[in-house]
Parts: sequence; structure tokens; C-alpha cells
Amino acid sequence: MGDAPGTPALATRRLTAPAAGRLDAVLAGAFDDLSRARVQRLIEAGHARVNGSTAHKALAIFEGAELELDVPETPHESVPTGLKLKVLYEDDSLAAIDKRAGLAVHGAPGDTGPSVAAWWLEQLGDAATAFDVERPGIVHRLDKDTSGVLILAKTPQAQAALSGAFEARTTKKTYLALVEGVPDRPKAVIDAPIDRHPGDRMRMAIVKRGREARTTYEVLYTDNRRALLEVRPETGRTHQIRVHLAAVGVPVCDDAVYGKRDPGGRQLLHAYQLSIPHPAGGRLTVTAPIPADFDHAVRAIGAETLALHYARAVEPKLESDGDSHS
Repeated sequence: MGDAPGTPALATRRLTAPAAGRLDAVLAGAFDDLSRARVQRLIEAGHARVNGSTAHKALAIFEGAELELDVPETPHESVPTGLKLKVLYEDDSLAAIDKRAGLAVHGAPGDTGPSVAAWWLEQLGDAATAFDVERPGIVHRLDKDTSGVLILAKTPQAQAALSGAFEARTTKKTYLALVEGVPDRPKAVIDAPIDRHPGDRMRMAIVKRGREARTTYEVLYTDNRRALLEVRPETGRTHQIRVHLAAVGVPVCDDAVYGKRDPGGRQLLHAYQLSIPHPAGGRLTVTAPIPADFDHAVRAIGAETLALHYARAVEPKLESDGDSHS
């Protein structure tokens, strides 16, 4: 339509608002292949109109308003990464990988290093063109220095279903954390809202008016200097486990942001198990054994039996809805 060479083509999506609400929330709810963050960026770039007039993301709209959103074509050009990642489970809808520590899920702006997102684009090949999202297949993330289970979608339908499951909190996440010190209670729930640190945009913090965040932990073993915890985040805030554990006086070992790190260390946090509603039905549970560095650290506090248990391979399990249980 007369676009200048090199300018992405725009596709206009139209919608009659089904309910009142913030513009970005209404649009993101209507188009499940677009994340709310991407919708917000499109609105900020002037690509959204309400009743014919350009609008801002926080605009309160009324039911019945005529909405338009221009969505540029999303190029998915694969760049060789040279990565070889361990696949724990795979079917027609998704794959589960064992992400190693030090590998970003998707690089920060200006980060040109390899990432899971770039590797997955390679794996998808021509199938990536079916996605109208910036990061096809990415439905959740792990911090760069956190290891463990990561789920990737193979189709736009699977991506929408999995993203919805994480947002609806129907996933069950189990982490292992080695922490400095010993919690006051052997088992507890940390319920404290999280948002950006008011003085440092690179950090998160417990903020009175932050977003709801709940984390359950249980002490598995301690040598009275360090402790191994099983941690279950009920919400999915950025850095949630690290912020919450630091707030109760037991930061994750070698966490350079919320604790202290020895030379050559990495935060000893591992996404051990993830249970999700499968897009095709049933419930899938995938487990990633602890890697060598985590195994060594657990043994160093005297928990050899636990190290053996958590280092062993566990077969993925896909249960029908009638057979699944907590």
C-alpha cells in the first residue's frame, strides 16, 4: 500500500470494545497473540485509534467504542547461534528445555549474545512465519543466571494457551534455592508486593503499592550457615524469588544483585519442575535435574542424599485431566 522500501507493512485490526477498561488492557485481551507490553509499545508509537482519534495506552474507553490497531509485520529472521540445548520433552505443540545458567531467554536491548529465543527461531524454521509476535514461542522466562525447565510453544495457538495458563496461575512451579543463612521459620509464605526499585530501575523491590506477589518456601536441609530450600512462587513477578528471600534475610547464594557473589559464581537458583495445562489437553509435568555446579554446592553443605535425589533424571509425565492430581 505504498510503503517505503524497508518499511514493515501494517495490518489494521478493528474491534468494537466488548467492555469498558483501559485501552491497552482491552486490546491485549482481544488479541491473544499480542502481549500487553507489545500492545503498549504500538499505542505509544501512535498505532492505536479510538473512534478515529489517536489514543494513549491509559485511555479509559467505554463499551461499544470502535478501536483500531495497526500491527506491523513481524520479521522472524533466523541467525545461527551455535547453541545445543537439552530438550527434556517435545510434541507437536511445545518443547521443554533445560536452560543452562548464563544463557538469556531473550537478550536485553543491545545484548548481541546468543539467547534461547534466537535458538528457538532456528528450530522453528519456516513455522516461525505463522507467529505475529516479536518472540515466537516464548511464554515465560527465567533469569539469565537461573537454570532449569523452560517451556517453548511451537504454534501461535499453543503460545496463546500457555501464556494464558501462566497469567491465570494454573501452572505449578517448583524451584530449588541455596541461600545464605537459615530462615527463621522452616516453612512459610512470603506475601509482599513487588515493583521496580524506586532508586534503581535495574532492581526490583518490595514496594507498598507494588504488584501482588506470594512465594512459599520450605527448608530441606541446612548446615546452619547455608540452607537448601524448595520454593514455589504462586505469582510470577520479575526476580520474585530472589527479592522475597533477600527480604527475609536469606538471599540466594551468589546473587550479585540482591546478595553478594564470589568470583566465578552464579545465583544458585534452579527451576526444578514445572507442571502446566497442556494446550491439547491434560497436564504435563517436566523436571530438570540440578546441574553440576548446583549439585556440588548442595554436597558442600552436607546434603549428599538430597543432591543424589535432585540430580537424577525424571521422565516427563503427561496425564489426562481425569488422572492428574496435585
